[in-house]
Amino acid sequence: MNFYNKTGKMALGSRLRRLSELITEQAGEVYKLYAIDMQPKWFPVFYALSGGEEKTITQIAQEIGHSHPSVSTIVKEMVKKEMIKESTNKSDGRKNYVMLTKKGLAINNQIQTQYVDVNAAIENALNETQYNIWKAIEEWEFLLEQKSLLKRVHDEKKLRESKDVQIVNYQPQYQEAFKRLNEEWITTWFKMEAADYKSLDHPREYILDKGGHILIALYKDEPVGACALIKMNDQTFELAKMAVSVEAKGNGIGYLLGNAAIKKATEEGAKKLYLESNTILKPAISLYHKLGFKKITGIPSPYERCNIQMELTL
Repeated sequence: MNFYNKTGKMALGSRLRRLSELITEQAGEVYKLYAIDMQPKWFPVFYALSGGEEKTITQIAQEIGHSHPSVSTIVKEMVKKEMIKESTNKSDGRKNYVMLTKKGLAINNQIQTQYVDVNAAIENALNETQYNIWKAIEEWEFLLEQKSLLKRVHDEKKLRESKDVQIVNYQPQYQEAFKRLNEEWITTWFKMEAADYKSLDHPREYILDKGGHILIALYKDEPVGACALIKMNDQTFELAKMAVSVEAKGNGIGYLLGNAAIKKATEEGAKKLYLESNTILKPAISLYHKLGFKKITGIPSPYERCNIQMELTL
């Protein structure tokens, strides 16, 4: 137990597995107490068939929440023990069905008294505890169905790493990074166009001197992302040239840049933000929706790659 006190909740899976192994080992002894030749891991399949009807392995797997290969392995073991038998359904010869044999049905009758005693023992154990583990398991199963442990850890990773991200205004020393990040992104999906070269090679003349802004995302002082606000008129900026380094993708940097651009445009008195993109860029489109952009039509674009236009009212 000292190990789990040291690791804390990081070893939740290991501790649950330890508890599961302990309960499974003791359940095996319970079957012996009632002279029932059953392995604990067989019980879900056995119980699913205890009504006497035939079922496919797929049906059983769905019913008990196990994988198809797992149920298939258990079925083979139980067939060898002559507890269940396999057959082809008369109405659908393509499917194999399984059901309890006479031996299995006899065990089902014999095990009923064990059910009563085991249920009473567990209820008494639950009454001795401060926290109801059965309800806690139900809650955890629900929570992990709504949002997996992987997604939860990934979100925490993004949150931690985002604290090391700074969004700063463009300085001449970032020109190479601004061009490199965008060129890397554009050439991954499309081809560089004339309008790209103008703004990336001469950001001051084509963006800054016309009332626009360029924001750079720094992760531990290294440029990993960029975006530009190109002034269209007194009330509208175009959100453009947003790019994030491949190594930094998945860390929420695009979202931080987008929010910083929205804040900057608002401070400049803009009423709208406009952008152009392409629908094959699903993560980018999802990000724009998350930031509040809505699809619009009708504005001419200088880019061949543009097939969707979006707007955000500030």
